[in-house]
Order: sequence, then C-alpha cells, then structure tokens
Amino acid sequence: MHVFERLFPKHPPKKKPLPEPTPQLALGALLVRIAMADRNYQAAEVGAIDKILAGTFSLKPLEAAKLRATCEALERHAPGTPEFTKILRETIPYMDRLGLAFSMWQVLLSDGDVNELEEDTLHQIEAALDITPADSADIKSRVLG
Repeated sequence: MHVFERLFPKHPPKKKPLPEPTPQLALGALLVRIAMADRNYQAAEVGAIDKILAGTFSLKPLEAAKLRATCEALERHAPGTPEFTKILRETIPYMDRLGLAFSMWQVLLSDGDVNELEEDTLHQIEAALDITPADSADIKSRVLG
C-alpha cells in the first residue's frame, strides 16, 4: 500500500452510528449543550461535566470522560433539546430533575463566567423539564451561594 493510499483512502472509514439517547446520554448532551451555548467550551466546563456524570452515574473518571465524549457527538448530531428533555421528564421524578438543574447551573458557572446565551439555554432546558420558575430561581441562588 502506498503512503498516499493510507493517507487518502478511496473510501473513508465508516463512522460508527450514534447510540439512541438514554437518560444518561440525554443528561450529558444537555450539559454539553449548556457549556457550548456561548461557543466557548472550556476545560473547566469539561471537567465539571465529567465530575457530574461520574457522581450521578457512579462512574470512574475514564468512564465519565468516555460518556461525555459520546454526549458531545450526540449533542452535535442528534435531536434537539425537546427530545432530550422528554426522555428525562418521562424517566426522572421532579425532585430528581431539580438535582439535574442544579448540576446544569454548576456547569454554567464552572468557567467563572455567567454568559447570557448559556443562561438562556439553561432556562429553556429547565422549562422543557417542567421546572417551575420559582424552583429555578431557588436553584440559581443556592448555586451562587
């Protein structure tokens, strides 16, 4: 095989199909969506997402990083926020969804910057999760300390 054939194959390798969204993947994709809303996806946000995924789903750090990487691909190429939030609404009780919203606020604040685009995205997700404005305000004030 010539060097050029290896570098530029006639048929590019087939991409692995994305998995069907599960509650784990839906949450991860929404966390990624919030972090990327300002088009500035920072290491602090990646670390916060990994920590939340590891804690929420009892994963080892490498497992959480792999899940986040899958969630990043899913967020880019899969359904929109309504589909992800529907999965979470239908499988997770309201009180637990409040905990998810708390985690989302942690990701939003992890880079030290409250960005309007990220906050708007988060509020849209909270609304789609049927989280009341009063509960949202309470969560925000608790996260801000």
